[in-house]
Amino acid sequence: MAVSKIVAEFEYPVDRVWDVVTDFERYGWRSDLSRTEKLGQDRFIEYTKEGFATVFKVTAAEENRRWELDLDNENMRGRWVGLFSVTDGGTRLEFAENVNAKKFLLRPFIKAYLKKQQALFMEDLKKELTR
Repeated sequence: MAVSKIVAEFEYPVDRVWDVVTDFERYGWRSDLSRTEKLGQDRFIEYTKEGFATVFKVTAAEENRRWELDLDNENMRGRWVGLFSVTDGGTRLEFAENVNAKKFLLRPFIKAYLKKQQALFMEDLKKELTR
């Protein structure tokens, strides 16, 4: 099992940050995605630019506070938790992923992969919020 966390602060209101992060149908700001597909009220698929698909299921949503997702693809399965909090200057985000690699050979690399993806997500989010 691999656990990876990242924390970032943004000078924008929590409702704006929440809206961007949780709107899985508006994915254009994400540099790693080619498209998304809505599967119902609480399920969606993200496709990387290479065509790799990950299915997400929303398991908790407390507006402007907490968003939890189960995730599953051919290489890993786990949970993503996003915590949103108001600060004096804007919004604090804390994202945590807890996943299991499905393939034994991927286990040594999964945490580094998660850290890289989380950093890219935050970088892309910052760019989107400044538009």
